[in-house]
Amino acid sequence: MSRIKYWLVGSLAVLGALWFWAEPSWPQPLTYFGFRTIFMQASGVIAIGAMSLAMVLAIRPRWLEPAMDGLDKMYRLHKWLGITALVASVLHWWVGQGTKWMVGWGWLARPPRGQRPAGLPERGALEAWLGSQRGFAESVGEWAFYIALVFMVLALIKRFPYRWFAKTHVVLALTYLALVFHSLVLVKFAYWQQPVGWVLAVLLVGGCIAAVLALSGRIGARRKVAATIESLEVYPSLDVLESRLLLAAGWPGHAAGQFAFVTSDRREGAHPYTMASAWNPQERRVTFISKALGDHTTRLKSTLQIGMPVTVEGPYGCFDFEDGKSEQIWIGAGIGITPFVARMKQLSTEKSRPMSITLFHPTAVAEPAAIDKLTADASAAGVRLHLTVSGQDGRLDGERIRAAVPNWAEASIWFCGPTAFGQTLRRDFLARGLRARDFHQELFEMR
Repeated sequence: MSRIKYWLVGSLAVLGALWFWAEPSWPQPLTYFGFRTIFMQASGVIAIGAMSLAMVLAIRPRWLEPAMDGLDKMYRLHKWLGITALVASVLHWWVGQGTKWMVGWGWLARPPRGQRPAGLPERGALEAWLGSQRGFAESVGEWAFYIALVFMVLALIKRFPYRWFAKTHVVLALTYLALVFHSLVLVKFAYWQQPVGWVLAVLLVGGCIAAVLALSGRIGARRKVAATIESLEVYPSLDVLESRLLLAAGWPGHAAGQFAFVTSDRREGAHPYTMASAWNPQERRVTFISKALGDHTTRLKSTLQIGMPVTVEGPYGCFDFEDGKSEQIWIGAGIGITPFVARMKQLSTEKSRPMSITLFHPTAVAEPAAIDKLTADASAAGVRLHLTVSGQDGRLDGERIRAAVPNWAEASIWFCGPTAFGQTLRRDFLARGLRARDFHQELFEMR
């Protein structure tokens, strides 16, 4: 099981277990309406808990990166927490609203409301006030759910433009705050005096802070520095643009393999790019290689200009090649070659190179200028380069890699490229005995 799955299953299991602990006994006999009461609380706790965790991850907390193996993995967890919150919210809405419809249609008979059971303490002022807000909170939650449903579904559609995808997340921050109010009023009051309530309170506070940062445009504000474009080089056959930037003071430096968010147009917002250069504090320069994969990256060749100011935020990521292995296998598919270029430039400046490294670069097109640069970088770093051009050399697979690197079982594998290709290679190598912890993959897709 991957680290993302551990975090997803673990967080939901903790929330579920704490809720179950808070409900030691179920209504007897267990009627539909008794089940409805319990389910509404359970689904509500899971939905707002998952959404709160997703909100916290959305602000890119660097202190969580080591535990989650990088921001790319955190974003994937953010996505699955959002899907979990969406599913739980839909079920929560249906059991709540659908029951009202079924009562109206005559399919169900609502039981008469009983008096407050004898022996229970009288409600305090806070509990009584929350009870008085119940109707308003239900209305707020219902409309916030409808809005969140639309924007969360849009966020999952990859053809939906990235700039609008980013704006939907600002709207979701507003709906989240509305759902926090809904939860504070409608979560069973007794929960707040138990561990499930304490954990939920922490999550809600963290989520609210994240929502305020998102609404005020302060995400990553302390990690942003100004930069100026120094040079631009286009590789036409690859649809690739190489940009070299001069960073202002304040950049903390980066490790080869890390990435940063670059903003060249405020209306478009920040986009993530892997850095293709080693860090030199005396020069303060960084190189990015971007491929035309969407509307924004396609326009970069015409919108970016030498001397243009941009903003760089980072660095992020744990794809840093540091695993203590003396043998490494690198696989940079297409534009996924970028982190390996940065690492080779770093290795070329180091005097001692005890590692044995083999780099595989499958590409659809062999651009002579790009291949010449890659070959020179590999030679300077002491890296063995294997180039495969699809349609000419066949498809790169695990068998070809193992044939080229006989000592593969003792090596670690570092992959960057299309997600499906990486997953195929991972399954193949793990089936032949490679340990899961020795296969490192940067998740190429950030949404």
